[in-house]
Amino acid sequence: MKMKTLSMAVSYVWLAAGCASLSPDYERPTAPISASWPEIPGYEISGEMPDQMAAEIHWRDFFTDPTLQQLIDTALKNNRDLRVTALNVQRAQALYRIQRADTLPTIGISGSGNSQRLPGDLSETGEPRIARQYSADVGMTNFEFDFFGRVASLRDQALETYLASENTWRSGQISLVAAVASSYLNLLADREHLTVARETLAAQQASYNLVKVRYENGISSELDLRQAQTAVETSRADVANYVTAVAQDENALVLLLGTNGLPETIVGNRHGASISAIPILNPGEVPSAVLQKRPDVVFAEHTLKAANANIGAARAAFFPSISLTTSIGTASASLSGLFDAGSGAWLFMPQISLPIFDSGRNMANLEVAEVARDIALAQYEKAIQSAFSEVADALAQSATIDEQLSAQKALFEATQATHTLSQARYEKGVDNYLTVLDAERSMYSAGQGLVSMQLLKQMNQVALYKALGGGIDQYEFVLKKEDPWMADELKRKTMN
Repeated sequence: MKMKTLSMAVSYVWLAAGCASLSPDYERPTAPISASWPEIPGYEISGEMPDQMAAEIHWRDFFTDPTLQQLIDTALKNNRDLRVTALNVQRAQALYRIQRADTLPTIGISGSGNSQRLPGDLSETGEPRIARQYSADVGMTNFEFDFFGRVASLRDQALETYLASENTWRSGQISLVAAVASSYLNLLADREHLTVARETLAAQQASYNLVKVRYENGISSELDLRQAQTAVETSRADVANYVTAVAQDENALVLLLGTNGLPETIVGNRHGASISAIPILNPGEVPSAVLQKRPDVVFAEHTLKAANANIGAARAAFFPSISLTTSIGTASASLSGLFDAGSGAWLFMPQISLPIFDSGRNMANLEVAEVARDIALAQYEKAIQSAFSEVADALAQSATIDEQLSAQKALFEATQATHTLSQARYEKGVDNYLTVLDAERSMYSAGQGLVSMQLLKQMNQVALYKALGGGIDQYEFVLKKEDPWMADELKRKTMN
């Protein structure tokens, strides 16, 4: 009979836990962006949706250089900023479990013993006596019947907060992948800059030696000699600057990797990274469909949903709060008689609380929740607009970058030819050495510009991949074990 009574109480609690929420119905806001990507002269964007969204392209399939893949993999495992973000995800998941536990009764077993000496003035017999009481109970304490969805709304808020934090981690992963790729490309470019500077220094040193011989033989003037020397010293300074730049690039890359140094595969690497220009990065014709897959936009939407759920909790505060404490067990004046026949005891203590006058506290809390929802809405719209702007900027650069690169290559070839001709004319005495210096400076500048333009083209691909929400490994390095409750909640949210 006791177990039947307890079973009925628990069943009643479960039925009471499934009440409707007072949260406003959520509808995804209309994206405050253009229905199509900006039109760029001379550049066409396919009107068809790509076979794969950028968010579905794993970074290993995009960054095909083996060395770069090794660096990214190392950074994802060791970067401290990403590790902190991952731990914050686990913390948010644990907080959700705490909030979820409030929707279910907490049943526990308790035992107690009490001995008390009563003086004669308080005793019925006029003599002092000792009163003893022992009990053993099973039951629940202060469980709230969620008739108006307050606890359920707080649970939904905690779930959306967890999902938002997870997308913060995903966004951090994408940013880290892009940062490692950019840092690696910068390192390779500065190494190429250093190579060009050293080659230029060697050529100018040879020219200086030639001018010096001509000067000693009375063929060239001291002005030619000093001009050649100036070029040599300028190149020496450039070499020193690029040596510093390479060292700083390596330090920045080490920090991103989270290790104590660069791997051996990159220390002596002097080759450019191989990044595939994947045609399916074409964003298609519907910006909102593409951008709503970006983790930062998904984060903003989950934050908006959490604020929406919080309004339900604030509304429920205006209604009565009903809670129950109940237990069933045995009680006796002696420990030996605790489980004797007739020692059964039970407790049924419902409690109701109805706010009547709170000086406007509940109304103010509701207003705070509604304003917080409006703030989250504005932040969501700003996230969509920022994402659209980033993609548009990357596409605008993509439209002309090949033409710029082609022009830079032609310029470099032209300056090489000019330098060769000017050197020959100087050696034959047709032109002075100033013409040679101008040609050398132009060739050096064009060579460094070519390296910079090649870097810009590769960096543009990285920026576009990141702006379109490039793919990462879901749940990698974060969730240590599967949570069946979490899976059920996500299924419930999807169905709703």
